[in-house]
Amino acid sequence: MSTWRRDLAAARDRDPAARSSLEVALLYPGVHAVWVHRVAHRLWKQDHRFLARMLSQLARNRTGIEIHPGATLGPGLFIDHGMGVVIGETAEVGENVTLYHGVTLGGTTLDRGKRHPTIGDRVIIGAGAKVLGAIEIGADSRIGANAVVVRPVPRNSVVVGVPGQIVSRSRASTEVPEPDLDEVELPDLVGASLKSLLKRVDELETTVTGHTSADAIRPSTEGVWSGLDFSI
Repeated sequence: MSTWRRDLAAARDRDPAARSSLEVALLYPGVHAVWVHRVAHRLWKQDHRFLARMLSQLARNRTGIEIHPGATLGPGLFIDHGMGVVIGETAEVGENVTLYHGVTLGGTTLDRGKRHPTIGDRVIIGAGAKVLGAIEIGADSRIGANAVVVRPVPRNSVVVGVPGQIVSRSRASTEVPEPDLDEVELPDLVGASLKSLLKRVDELETTVTGHTSADAIRPSTEGVWSGLDFSI
């Protein structure tokens, strides 16, 4: 299957709203941005730099997705919705990667060398996430929405928070083109830490006084917080 067809198939497979290949080919800005980039990148490699940049800017104005023509994009890339996505000049994106709107693959230096991330195969990057610097995101990893990632991520990891915290998966992700898109399963590191601290405080209070504090603010067993302090 050609690279362009794989891009089209990726959108069909990963967007349940897609009803036909014709609809995707004509109406999906993420697909259009990737296809225009493939032409612009070829011009860039042939040293037609001005023409390549002009083409990329036309695509940016049309789709809201900014991809530098120097960036390298693997086949099967799907940019869902796409508005506000920025991919820098030295970024490298592997096969079957999924990016959501507001994602930035950006740089952290003014050096002209490698300054943008390298994204492994089958990586998913959630809406609003920022991956910054010449770092590598390992294959089969998942970046949570609005995470800010500034250090390398081992393969098969999950990253959440600001700055991004790396969580190893308890179950290995299978190496198949279909990504795991269930954002509900992302870990809540702050919540888990608070729950652990509250449990330890309860144990200490029980040891010292024989009971826990009745006025302690804590969530219910369903995870719902309540209290007069939260009234608005």
